[in-house]
This record gives sequence, structure tokens and C-alpha cells, in this order.
Amino acid sequence: MPEARIKVILFDLGNVLVDFDLRPAAERISSFCSKGPDEILKLLFDSGVTNSFEKGKISAEEFYKKAKDILDLKLGYESFVPIWNEVFFFSPKNRAVYHIANCLKKNYRIALLSNTNILHYRYIKDNFPVFNVFERLFLSFEIGAIKPNKIIYQKVIKVLHVLPENVFYTDDRPELVNSASGLGIKSFIFTSIKQLIKDLSSQSIVLGD
Repeated sequence: MPEARIKVILFDLGNVLVDFDLRPAAERISSFCSKGPDEILKLLFDSGVTNSFEKGKISAEEFYKKAKDILDLKLGYESFVPIWNEVFFFSPKNRAVYHIANCLKKNYRIALLSNTNILHYRYIKDNFPVFNVFERLFLSFEIGAIKPNKIIYQKVIKVLHVLPENVFYTDDRPELVNSASGLGIKSFIFTSIKQLIKDLSSQSIVLGD
């Protein structure tokens, strides 16, 4: 086998192993403030405060307080959390990716790398059976950095004691794939199960039984 053979298969989480849709949550939140769903998506879900939360720089309670101030939200913490969390769902595509990960586990080390926050992590852990297949979870809120910051990919390489070229990585966001590729990681954009299987095959990765 060549020296640069793949030893670690690294998966993204969102829209790969678990799908999500932020729009319904924004619509529910809009019932408790004067802002519409589009503005909520921009101010809350795609904002610096959410980035800080995913980096673990602020607690769940601090995140809620900042969200409440930003949106002038008339909603208590205990009611806010379920709305914030209930954006995920499990699709046939997700089940197929999980099955592939299970097959790969027989011959490769399997890990997960995700930009996420403590509330979403706990919710997914409690409601979706996806984490048990992985040797190691690399979570942005624990590492203190979010993709595409190269620090988070370097953390994976260091902890797993592998060379970048020994890692196969799949993620649905091109900018995150490009950042990992810049470090020498064999990185591929996830678009479908068919494409994932093709990408794995291109690196001589055997699915197993």
C-alpha cells in the first residue's frame, strides 16, 4: 500500500449525518418578537453571537440573553431552547451515510468534525443515534474554533496522530472543504450518497461488508 493511504475517515455532521432546516425555527421565534423570519435568520442564526456560541466562548444562558436583546424577544429561556434545538431531522440520506460509516469502521478510524454548540450537541445526542459509530468527536464548542479556521483541522491531525494526507474528509460546504484541502487533507464536497461512494473509491477506500 502507498505511504499516503487513508487511515481516518472524517465526517461533517450537519446536512451529512443529520439534516436541518432553520426556517421553521425562525418562523416560530418571529411570533415572540417584532422581526420577521428573514431578519431573524440573519441576526441570530447567521451572526457573530452564534459563532461565539459555537466556539464555546459563551454559555447557553449567555447566548439566550444576547439573542433576547438582539431580537427584543418575549420568550423565556425554557421555551427558547426547544425552538432553537428542534431544527434537525433524520432523512434516508442520513441513514445511508450512517450505514457507510459503520461499514468503514471495520477497516478505518472514523471521526466527526462539526461546527456546533452545546445545546445542539446535547439535543442530537439524545434524539439521533449517530455519535456511537465514531472513535472521536471534534466539536467546535469544545475546541474553541470553528471551520474554516485551520486550527480545528490541525487539532484533528494532532489528536489522531496522522498525516493530513492520511485523512479523508467529507463536508457539504465548499469553503470548509477548501480550507481542509489547503492543509493536505483529502477533502471532498458532500452532495449525495452516490458522490460520496465515488469519492471514497477514488481514494481506494473499501466499504467492507
